[in-house]
Amino acid sequence: MTEDEYKVEYTTVSIPKPLAKKIKERMKGTGFASVSSYVTYILRQVLSSIEEEERSKQAFTKEEEEKVKSRLRDLGYID
Repeated sequence: MTEDEYKVEYTTVSIPKPLAKKIKERMKGTGFASVSSYVTYILRQVLSSIEEEERSKQAFTKEEEEKVKSRLRDLGYID
């Protein structure tokens, strides 16, 4: 990989000053060097959690789906 492939582009996000103050308090002792790096970490964790939750929200698990199909077969609704 070239050096250009490792470069990450950034954007600026504004947050209220009281929130920034709370974040700075929460960061103490975490090893994060900046509010930006801490907020980036937190946002990645939150998004990962949301994405995992969305993946797990299937109407039925495969096992549940097979049970339903079996019952429908037993009742004569499907072949």
